[in-house]
Amino acid sequence: MPGAGSAAGARRRGLLLLLLLLFAFSAPAAGFGSAKKAYMKEKVRKMFYHAYENYMAHAFPHDELKPLTKTFTDSLSELGNLKLEHLPQNYNGSALTLVESLSSLVILGNYTEFVKGVLWLSDNLRFDVDARVNLFECNIRVLGGLVSAHILATDSKSRLEHGLYKNQLLDLAKDLGQRFLPAFETPTGLPYAWINLKYGVMENETTETSTSGCGSLILEMGALSRLSGDPRFEAAALRALRKLWSMRSPLNLLGTNLDVVTGEWIEYSSGIGAGVDSFYEYLLKAYVLFGSDEFWEMFHSAYLAVQKYFRHGPWYHEADMRTGKATYWQLTSLQAFWPGLQILVGDIAAANSSHREFFYIWERFGVLPERYLLDHNMLHPTEKYYPLRPEFAESTFYLYQATKDPWYMKVGETIVNSLNYNTRVDSGFASIRDVTTMELEDHQHSFFLSETCKYLYLLFDDSFLADENYVFTTEGHPLPIKISWHEKLPAAYIPSNWTSLKGGNLAVGLSALSQQVCPATSSGLSISPQIESACHVPDLHSDHRCRIDDECGIDSSNCRKRVCSMAGYCGLWLFVL
Repeated sequence: MPGAGSAAGARRRGLLLLLLLLFAFSAPAAGFGSAKKAYMKEKVRKMFYHAYENYMAHAFPHDELKPLTKTFTDSLSELGNLKLEHLPQNYNGSALTLVESLSSLVILGNYTEFVKGVLWLSDNLRFDVDARVNLFECNIRVLGGLVSAHILATDSKSRLEHGLYKNQLLDLAKDLGQRFLPAFETPTGLPYAWINLKYGVMENETTETSTSGCGSLILEMGALSRLSGDPRFEAAALRALRKLWSMRSPLNLLGTNLDVVTGEWIEYSSGIGAGVDSFYEYLLKAYVLFGSDEFWEMFHSAYLAVQKYFRHGPWYHEADMRTGKATYWQLTSLQAFWPGLQILVGDIAAANSSHREFFYIWERFGVLPERYLLDHNMLHPTEKYYPLRPEFAESTFYLYQATKDPWYMKVGETIVNSLNYNTRVDSGFASIRDVTTMELEDHQHSFFLSETCKYLYLLFDDSFLADENYVFTTEGHPLPIKISWHEKLPAAYIPSNWTSLKGGNLAVGLSALSQQVCPATSSGLSISPQIESACHVPDLHSDHRCRIDDECGIDSSNCRKRVCSMAGYCGLWLFVL
């Protein structure tokens, strides 16, 4: 195996073992009994079906439901299109919310409705339409939804055997992927942000895109290549990702907006929120899904740079990619995905710290506002809305999986109650226009069904994860971790007490917390002490002097939080959860 003896290879094996442990089952959480979990699971189930059935009744086969007026919006061409330019005249929707709901239906165990949805899409969904769409949004929502649903449709539990399913969703995904390819025909290989599904790149199309827009395509397009045998999709996404990474600053930071033709940065300020968030997410998840050390090396460097230049205690501000100097001190709702990502890399203490701060903001307003100005301790004057985003629920799910701490279930209960109280209406769930007044907006986004409800349901019933390990895309669509898609772990690198992992199965009865797994010290792995693990956060001062605990970092050898001793030095260990 290439790199089997290298430090990068050792780190990769440690991380893959960690991921398997994070989703292992353990005893029911004390303080949140089985009856309460069943009650909350049913409550989330009712939320999903209230949203889904009203979409089917009032909006299907259009894209999304407008729950206040019981009408619809054909929003696929509007996603990311803030100025609503070049809207199509004859576009009647692509059943976007149905596509996004398919994997959720499987996780909820409703194979009957799943089969109906798959067969309807097989007979009716077509992409030969004169519609200009955002490449990133169409990729994560439509292509990702189709690829994931195809995988689930070929599962023995889907009840789509006996000739009913003949890879129709995969054929649709291939057709859509081929329509994406002209966007990548640029001097840099970075794709245009917008593509016309019928005619390709439009004349005089804008050349501006975001870091997420061109760096968050590898999961869906890579999976499509693996499933279809056509390497063009993965090759295009990988070329764009490599080019983007080559544009990083000497600090290993990337900006937010760039020009796909010149390869020059337009916006140098960057963070972990809008415009950049899923770039970091996809580096790590692509590494886990495809097993290439290249992805790990990119992610590891980028993660350490984030910790060094963006982190301020439990918060993450924005900074100039060239100098590392802070630019904007603000919390955005999209940043709430970060604790979940930190769980996948084993940085549990830091994830817990940030998650609790997000929860305090949630409790303060009843939901998570889109943007909060940390330096002024106030809401952003024009971004007070909450569009039913899933990121905080997502991180809550990951933290519970890693720790089995019942507190996270109580957080999930708070989220569920808030959504039902503040956003539920007679015909679905409505976004919030202003969190200070709870004024509603007539829009039920498709990601409410593909992510928000899904992660809340998995928090209270994770039986879907019992038989197979999955990577969830940034839109919440599960992709299985297949041995055939990446290099298999040699038996020599698997600890002897984890015998079930040799066959690629999930080790039952273990958890990351109980095993205290850390990328640098996973049992059975030999890693040089000079190699920093991904969870490492250095002390604020090089001489390790401190006045408060926040000036101490996280140790690379055991991923535990260092605290300030009475003598004024970082050195005592505290595992904060």
